[in-house]
Amino acid sequence: MTTPPDAPRKEVTLAQLLPNMLTVAAICAGITAIRLGVQGDFVRAVQLLLIAGVLDGLDGRLARLLRSSSAMGAELDSLADFLNFGVAAPLVVYYWGLQDVSRQAGWIAVLFFAVCCVMRLARFNVSAKSDETKGGSGAYFEGLPSPAGALLAMLPMFVTFAIPGMSTPPATLIGLYMAGVGLLMISPVPVWSFKKTKISRENVKFFLLGFACAAAALVIFTWTALIVMCLAYVGMVIWAALVWYPNEG
Repeated sequence: MTTPPDAPRKEVTLAQLLPNMLTVAAICAGITAIRLGVQGDFVRAVQLLLIAGVLDGLDGRLARLLRSSSAMGAELDSLADFLNFGVAAPLVVYYWGLQDVSRQAGWIAVLFFAVCCVMRLARFNVSAKSDETKGGSGAYFEGLPSPAGALLAMLPMFVTFAIPGMSTPPATLIGLYMAGVGLLMISPVPVWSFKKTKISRENVKFFLLGFACAAAALVIFTWTALIVMCLAYVGMVIWAALVWYPNEG
């Protein structure tokens, strides 16, 4: 009786694990942001969430570059998105300015935002698989992406950080604003996807120059630059809605 040969062991290089390592680092940043929010260190909490957003943008691209994309990595990335942008971000906003709302309305706003975020991610995962099957381009998102939703949800915090001595806005206003951002995430409004944007070779130098200026502004005038970016993004969403709804009618 012969024994079957041992199945070959599947091994991966550390370079192929790098995208998942970035995702795990983003998860750690999001969880730590919650801890700092509980302690009242809101500036560092928001900074960690911004780092988590940068890592979220890098892991998928790095996986495609290294040809190490996997089903596990995709699921891990989706779970990290919900934790960082659907849980950590609204919790930090809650500890910052929503605890004083009567009858727990602030907590309802957090739950509403989190449910909108997880529904947005579920819809994105389903549509992404459908695009892979049909060969879709994915030039537009349906609804606000979860990282952008978290960024916009923290916009009132950016304003108070940028203006020394400014008091926290009314909690009711913050809660309604965050709920509105949540609705944008599950809305059918098409939002431009930067992933498929192409730039002509003649304009590459201008793009790189603009990117350098934006990066410098984020380093030197962090909160003001984030406010400008958020407002520009809101303007883009409004423009898309104005174009889309008349065509639908």
